[in-house]
Amino acid sequence: MNTLTFFFFFVCILVLALLLLNKLVSVNKPYAEKVSPYECGYSPVGDTRGKFSIQFYLVGILFLIFDLEVLFLFPFAVTLYQASLYGFWFVFIFIFVLTIGLVYELSKGALVFHSNPSKNG
Repeated sequence: MNTLTFFFFFVCILVLALLLLNKLVSVNKPYAEKVSPYECGYSPVGDTRGKFSIQFYLVGILFLIFDLEVLFLFPFAVTLYQASLYGFWFVFIFIFVLTIGLVYELSKGALVFHSNPSKNG
């Protein structure tokens, strides 16, 4: 039996053993509030067609974009001493384009929160 086959058998047995151990040892005391559905901080009771603000989702998407910017800049920061002038200008243009995007988002009011969702355009 090679190592890969042993690994697959070992993982399956380990998963089953841990699931069984969890079922035997864990405490299970369900109550109405614990087993009720939960939707991102909103109560699921009521009309499902009601208006809601999408600002939180928009800010989340913008956060991901600018978080990925840091991810793309990390290799440049690690090789900063070896990067040539070409690398510097490449990163400068990258940051410049992202700055233009941020200014555009601010000018469109994407990061301005409204208290009433019906006032969002």
